[in-house]
Amino acid sequence: MKKTARIAGIAFLLALIIPVLSTVFVYSRLTVPGNTAAMANNIMANEFLFRIGIASDLIVVITGIVLVLALYSILKTVHRNLALLALLFKLVEGVLITVIVLGNYFALLILTGQTSLTAVEPEHIQALAGLFLTMRFSLFAIPMIFTGLGFMVIFSLFYRSKYIPKILSGFGILSYVLIFLYALITIFSPDYASILIIQVICWAPSCIFELIIGLWLLVKGVKESEQVLSVASS
Repeated sequence: MKKTARIAGIAFLLALIIPVLSTVFVYSRLTVPGNTAAMANNIMANEFLFRIGIASDLIVVITGIVLVLALYSILKTVHRNLALLALLFKLVEGVLITVIVLGNYFALLILTGQTSLTAVEPEHIQALAGLFLTMRFSLFAIPMIFTGLGFMVIFSLFYRSKYIPKILSGFGILSYVLIFLYALITIFSPDYASILIIQVICWAPSCIFELIIGLWLLVKGVKESEQVLSVASS
């Protein structure tokens, strides 16, 4: 249990740090809001940097799978069916992110001429590829739905089990409710999702929480003596 908790703690920290670094050092340098052609040109001029971004996204997917498997191993004795449900949500999230990353890679192949579309004018190809890449943020709203649902279930089980302090579990539930709501806002009202204060309110708690829970699981682990076996799971 303690070893598994440490693995989960490391995965939590990596799942927080890698996307932040990728956003700051890769995508923020390539993205040109509202100008798909300029973004396409940026990517062609910084092809290797964009490939690093794609690789980092795939590492995040792998880290997420390791994380949810570790959490499932910890929580399956609390309520196996709910732990399986959370596992399913997180696996769906991983599949959806992988599809988005594959789309980004395909767009890169088009821009670099490794995939030819002879029936389409080059400027149109760049515009279409740039459009898809600029939609990256909006597309991530779909897997975020499953991120929020999966972690809401996971930290509800932590709250029930007392493996970690209840206040920490409650903070986790609140954090991922906000992520879930932000994903819905992005889908139904993208203009509101782009407002800075809404982004801060919805994202800051989860960033703080993932740092805290990652360090907590890495250093303190879980309280095995307070393990709860659910009658409902039997």
